[in-house]
Order: sequence, then C-alpha cells, then structure tokens
Amino acid sequence: MADVLTRATAAPRVPRVEGDRRHRAWLALWALAALLVLVSVASLGTGASGTSLLTALGQVLTGGEVGAREALILFDIRLPRLAMGLLVGAALAVSGAVMQGLFRNPLADPGLVGVSAGAGLGAIAAIVLGGLLPLALQSAFGFYLVPVAAFVGGWLSTLLLYRIATSGGRTSVAVMLLAGIALGALTGAVSGLLVYMADDAQLRDLTFWGLGSLAGATWGKIAVAGPLIALALAASPFLARGLNALALGEAPAAHLGIPVQRMKNAAILSVAGATGAAVAVSGGIGFVGIVVPHLLRLVIGPDHRYLLPASALLGASLLIGADMISRMVIAPAELPIGIVTATLGGPFFLWILLRNRSLLDL
Repeated sequence: MADVLTRATAAPRVPRVEGDRRHRAWLALWALAALLVLVSVASLGTGASGTSLLTALGQVLTGGEVGAREALILFDIRLPRLAMGLLVGAALAVSGAVMQGLFRNPLADPGLVGVSAGAGLGAIAAIVLGGLLPLALQSAFGFYLVPVAAFVGGWLSTLLLYRIATSGGRTSVAVMLLAGIALGALTGAVSGLLVYMADDAQLRDLTFWGLGSLAGATWGKIAVAGPLIALALAASPFLARGLNALALGEAPAAHLGIPVQRMKNAAILSVAGATGAAVAVSGGIGFVGIVVPHLLRLVIGPDHRYLLPASALLGASLLIGADMISRMVIAPAELPIGIVTATLGGPFFLWILLRNRSLLDL
C-alpha cells in the first residue's frame, strides 16, 4: 500500500517533448565557441608576409624573443584586425537576430532602423566634404573623421526614424518599417548627389568604404567602437525573454508581463549602437545580419536565449573567415570583405530559402 501511495504521489516523469532543441542548442554553442577559437588562430597565421604564429610562439616558449617585424605584424596588424572582425561580426549577427525577433520577420535586417543608410550618408559626406572643414577640425579628427561621421549619421537617422514611428508613447513597428524604406530612399538620393560631386580619388575611397574592409583596423578604432558594441552585446540576453514573448504578438506579450514598449526601445537602441559602431569602422558589409540568425534558427530553433549568443559566435567566425578569404584570393593584394560576404551569403541564403520553404512560413 505504501508503495502504491509513493508511486501515486511522486512527481510524474515529464516526457521528452518532440522538437525540444535545448540539448542541441547547448551542443551548438560549444561547437561554435570551438569554431571561433580555431578560426581566430588560423586568422593570426594568415597573411601575405609569411609570418607564422606557431613560429612566434615557439620562440617565446624556448626563451627567445620575437623579432620586431614579426611582433609588428602579429600584434599591431593581425591582432587588431582579428579583434575588429570578432566585434563587427558579432554586432551585425546579433543585431540581425534582434531585428528579426522585433519585426517577427526572418528577412528583417539592421538596415530597417536606418542605421546603415544614415551611416553611409555620414561617411560619404565626410569623404566628399571633409576638405571643406577648418584645418583645426581636420587635424583633430585625422583618420577618425569618416568613422565618427558614419556613427553620428547612423544615430541621427535612427533617432529621426524612432521619432516618426512613436506616437502617444507607443512605437509602431509597421510605421518604422515603412519610414525606414522612405528614409533609405532619401539618404540614397543625397548620397548620390554627393557621389556625383566627388573627384576620382574620393570616388575610390567611397567605393572601398561601401564594400567594407577590416584592413584599417587599429587599436584606436577598437577603443572607440569596442565599448559600444560590447555594451549592446551584453544587453542582448536581457531582450531574449521579451523577444520570445513578442513572437505571440504585442498584446499577448503584454499580458505575460513583458514591458513591450520598454523592450522595443532597448532593442532599437542596442541595434543602433552596435550596427552604427560596426558600420563606422568597417564600412558596408552585407548578409551577415540576415544569413547567420536565419541559419541558426533552422538548427537550434527560435528561442532567443540560445539564438542571440549563437549568432554572436557564428557571426564573428563568419566574418573572420571571410576576412581570411579576402586576404588569400588575390594575395598579396586583398578583396574588400563585402564582396566575399555577398558572394558566399547570397547563394547560401537562396539555398536556405529553396530547401526550407515549408519551414520559413513566409
């Protein structure tokens, strides 16, 4: 009798729910972390100079000293480039995942909040019109004029778009989407006018900035953009619960106790900060914010508690890998990284769409 009561009052065994991907998500996170380490080590050993990371480590372990040339290449060129690739890749991928969750659309992109368009206009204005500034300002900003202008342009466009979409204390996602399209067209027209005014040297600078590159990575740029990106990435886990609830709709999310408007504000500001800083230091790099969250969602599911950190890891690995390819294809010269990401990301994204149309619910 006692045995019967024990079995009757014992907690029922919860069956494994079909489609529960938590175990797979944790395995994917560990695998992506290992992939990031491998890609980072390979990146430090890749370059036209022939400097080997293993040789430098061997010299240190045997009590020798790393040569001045090897130290310059590894610590002042390749390591800042690796750090910038990690930050920019993670920022773009996480921003894409947040925007897709906020808009409840797997094709959403950080550019929808106006960051990319405003940053592009700011950079173009700095390249074309920077020579008209007083010499004191030009010397004060130096090489940072274009990144600073791009970041300011991204933030101003985001604030303008946010102001348009907010009425009565509530932000309309639909209005933001439509206003973002209109703002993108307007900034594109102004950018086109500035490009028409540019000379040959400025056109070359505009072309390379628009295609994106990590070649100009320095510890100074990382010190400027790194804290903003790191702050946005650190805030993203706190958005996961709200984004999960928002998948049911704004009204159900509010009934579940989610402060929807506050969550929208935090999501938009974090995306603007991360994407604005990333675009400012690396130029226009496409497809990372769309492909990475989309691919991970097919593998580990839509739970943002796992999707956001996985996006950061895979986005960083993808951009570092693309940077390695850009350095090897036409070595000793290098391709703009935007060409590599578009070449790899475009067909791969089409393959995902065609193979999984029934799962995408488009």
